[in-house]
Amino acid sequence: MQAMLLAAGFGTRLKPYTLLRPKPLFPVLNQPLLWHALQQLEEAGCQHIIVNAHHLAGQIEAAVQHRPPGPARIRLQIEPEILGTGGSLREALPQLADEPLLVMNGDLFHHLDLPALLAAHRASGKAVTLSLHDLPRFNTVHIAGDCVTGFGSVGQLPEDQNLLAFTGVQVVNPEVLERIPAHRFFHIIDLYQELAQTGIVGFVRVDKVFWQDMGTPADYLDLHQKLLQPDEWRIEDKAQVSEEAQLLGWGCIGVGASIGPGARLENCVVWDGALVPEQACFANRIITGDPEVDSEEKP
Repeated sequence: MQAMLLAAGFGTRLKPYTLLRPKPLFPVLNQPLLWHALQQLEEAGCQHIIVNAHHLAGQIEAAVQHRPPGPARIRLQIEPEILGTGGSLREALPQLADEPLLVMNGDLFHHLDLPALLAAHRASGKAVTLSLHDLPRFNTVHIAGDCVTGFGSVGQLPEDQNLLAFTGVQVVNPEVLERIPAHRFFHIIDLYQELAQTGIVGFVRVDKVFWQDMGTPADYLDLHQKLLQPDEWRIEDKAQVSEEAQLLGWGCIGVGASIGPGARLENCVVWDGALVPEQACFANRIITGDPEVDSEEKP
């Protein structure tokens, strides 16, 4: 089983945090999201995983090299120019086996059953299988019967069609990737829009499965609120928290972080190495350790 993890994007909606680190390296429960994703792919049986990188690619490379060892062979695909979701997959094609490719966006935290998605793809006979759910905020995928029929918001759908949201997880056959122009930027959805007219783009519904993207600072904090108990703080052993500091609500404190005397934190995610000065007060915030970023009011 082979997979590709898309980790090259700029994370524009998460600026200025993504000026410091790429979105797939944002810590989730004090561990880089990229590590969570790679472990998930390995547990699903993926032996060959490609991770692409462009924005702050050196950080992605270091994270891949220093992650806990796993059974999969992981190859890094550095892209000097951004290639988009389709262009990145086309660039990886020479490294792929002649079998379906599991593709996952690098900014997701979810509990999807990946082997079941692959099995459904094989059984369907489709060339592409998208994992979809009903999430009105993101519902832009048109479906009818067992096929995806189009993409984009519309005023009025035909009676035989519905709208669902793409989870960012899919399975695609290599022959589809051969249709993407090589060595250039390309959106995979543009190809899927064309293929949808031929009935070869299918889907699997995963409405009741936990899923959260990290598109905005509010989404990132909301993910932690969902993963932690209302009064739970995850504190790494090598973090230093003053006995005179107050930790309210939920939160995480990463490796090497320091919380000074009199500091007050409520519903916060403190990144590795961040310093919270004495008497500082933060609520519902991401604390990076960069004074300029942390001084701004967000999210």
